[in-house]
Amino acid sequence: MSSLPLVFDAPKRGLPPKHFADLDPEQRIAAAAELGLPKFRVNQLARQYYSRLNGDVAEMTDVPAAARQAVGDSLFPTLLTPIRQISCDDGSTRKTLWRLHDGTLLESVLMRYTDRNTLCISSQAGCGMACPFCATGQGGLDRNLSTAEIVDQVRAAARTLRDGEFGEPGRLSNVVFMGMGEPLANYKRVVSAVRQITSPAPEGLGISARSVTVSTVGLAPAIRKLADEGIPVTLAVSLHTPDDELRDTLVPVNNRWSVAEVLEAARYYADSSGRRVSIEYALIRDINDQPWRADMLGKKLHKALGTKAHVNLIPLNPTPGSKWDASPKPAEREFVRRVQEQGVSCTVRDTRGQEIAAACGQLAAEER
Repeated sequence: MSSLPLVFDAPKRGLPPKHFADLDPEQRIAAAAELGLPKFRVNQLARQYYSRLNGDVAEMTDVPAAARQAVGDSLFPTLLTPIRQISCDDGSTRKTLWRLHDGTLLESVLMRYTDRNTLCISSQAGCGMACPFCATGQGGLDRNLSTAEIVDQVRAAARTLRDGEFGEPGRLSNVVFMGMGEPLANYKRVVSAVRQITSPAPEGLGISARSVTVSTVGLAPAIRKLADEGIPVTLAVSLHTPDDELRDTLVPVNNRWSVAEVLEAARYYADSSGRRVSIEYALIRDINDQPWRADMLGKKLHKALGTKAHVNLIPLNPTPGSKWDASPKPAEREFVRRVQEQGVSCTVRDTRGQEIAAACGQLAAEER
């Protein structure tokens, strides 16, 4: 199905200049001192960035005018430049194509619902996990994103919503690491970004950890490591089939960590965090939608996770040149019924952004 190799170690090229969000508190104080700024200015900068959502020093009026240029150059370089925005779903879904400092492209997707506003962000430019049904995976991995490149996607979206630039003024309530990349393959930077997203202002953006979802194709050791961080984010495991034979080709990382190993790690996460684990399952016609696979999925999840599993069925989103298609609705309904019969919660995800290639598995940062 896929001849692309798995890539765990991203190319070293292209990481951007250091940004305020890349630095720990001591490094920020040291950087400010180099610019001749006293320690209290660091707190002002943090309030401007995380509370007021200002990324441009020109808007930071409590920074001395004479120092703004130097502060901007040293601590707030421009990381993300929007080059295209397209909307669908009656204007409630918007995909942004960003250009990074080195010309690399990435995408994020902002979605408005009646009860929440959700941002889907990228953790890598491209992806090295080589899943054959995913446009991002088929494009390969360009590089890891820096901590600040991840955080700044969230700050920009929060500002857009606050200022009413995407419908009525509102608040960013949910963040999902389900854009481009395998978050746990960029582990250190993703965890640092999660801490900044979830820390209360002015240390961070103040979004509840329970409203942040980190997805993974199943890097079992990293799942356990994330559990030990003690940040109660929702873990989403992209399982896509319950049997190793098919998963070895559908999700090639399965050749490294089997279904059983991934579910054991997921159980460890559930026990450590007290959170239910989301199991992502893209339903593909005649590939993984058989009734017996639904039975097997329900049984394996009930045994490994008990009530701590919830299956998110995702109707396969089409990608250019793909030979695969979404399962028919009757097969989808039967699959849900059989999983639920095993005592496992199962629902079908609301598909957003399909017509602008902004849905799950469609992000490819076209315009290369």
